[in-house]
Amino acid sequence: MKKKMRWIVLIPLFVIASGGFGVWMLTSKWLAEGLEPKADGTNEYAIVLGAKVKKGNIPSLALRYRLDSALKYATENPHVKLVLSGGQGQDEDIEEAVFMKNFLLEQGIADKRLIVENRSTSTYENLLFSQELLPENVTSVTIITSDYHLHRAKMLAKKIDWDADVVSAKTPKSVEMKLRMRERAALLKTYIVGK
Repeated sequence: MKKKMRWIVLIPLFVIASGGFGVWMLTSKWLAEGLEPKADGTNEYAIVLGAKVKKGNIPSLALRYRLDSALKYATENPHVKLVLSGGQGQDEDIEEAVFMKNFLLEQGIADKRLIVENRSTSTYENLLFSQELLPENVTSVTIITSDYHLHRAKMLAKKIDWDADVVSAKTPKSVEMKLRMRERAALLKTYIVGK
């Protein structure tokens, strides 16, 4: 009887562990796939996804890395226009998009190349509201965001009928594990729910 009871406990544990391992492997594959295709300047517009601006208008490290990647890409591809996307959180003194514009202007990027989308509060809204600011005939864009975030951003771009190539920004080491774990859950939610 004890042996039977042990199997009653072990079989569900094995199923749960196997399922967890399968989900881990699937989301690992998705995170890796997010890094391709790399942008080459073909798309006229690049969407730069916002991240937290700390009190005193100090960019979070994630936002700083995204801006560094955007600046490098814009400098290498002077014909590309940047859509700076991000609203103002309750604990932020400024819209993320406005902060990004100010930063890029200070770095010498021309104002006429910068489009501000300052209403969004999620990745889906980043893309949807950015789409509203672009010509209707745009069907492909470049997405600039943190490396861990790219696959989900591409999934959501597909939902609004955009193809996308990518520019990856590095993830701050201090929060990398936490962000990647959270992103795995968000990927599954997006896959199931669609947003």
